[in-house]
Amino acid sequence: MPVDMNGYWKMISNENFEEYMKALDVNVAIRKIAIFLKPDKDIVHDGDHLVIKTLSTFKNYNMDFYVGKEFEEDLSGVDDRKCTTTVNWEGDKLVCVQKGEIEGRGWTQWVEGDELHLELRAKGAVCKQVFKKT
Repeated sequence: MPVDMNGYWKMISNENFEEYMKALDVNVAIRKIAIFLKPDKDIVHDGDHLVIKTLSTFKNYNMDFYVGKEFEEDLSGVDDRKCTTTVNWEGDKLVCVQKGEIEGRGWTQWVEGDELHLELRAKGAVCKQVFKKT
């Protein structure tokens, strides 16, 4: 049975985020602001349906999806692209593949104790974020 990801999570670490944003071709002005942000995650997880809200003082992003069902994702809150996205369980980890302009784009998310781990990938760049449940 997949792990329960419900809850409000506060960022405690954000490793290699600027390199990840460079791989997404995010402009330098946005990158300089974003590296100082510590976004929170608000996750509602009900069976195969997840709503993941990324909340910050600069921009918010909502991802609403069903595990195993491909959907068109509008990333206007991130890098102003659209991609075809699929999220699946691999053991206790959620693995996302985002097909579009950026090669190797996606993420993996899992829970260890009271921490939510998120690994973001694009063009070989890897960002590792950790959030603590509140």
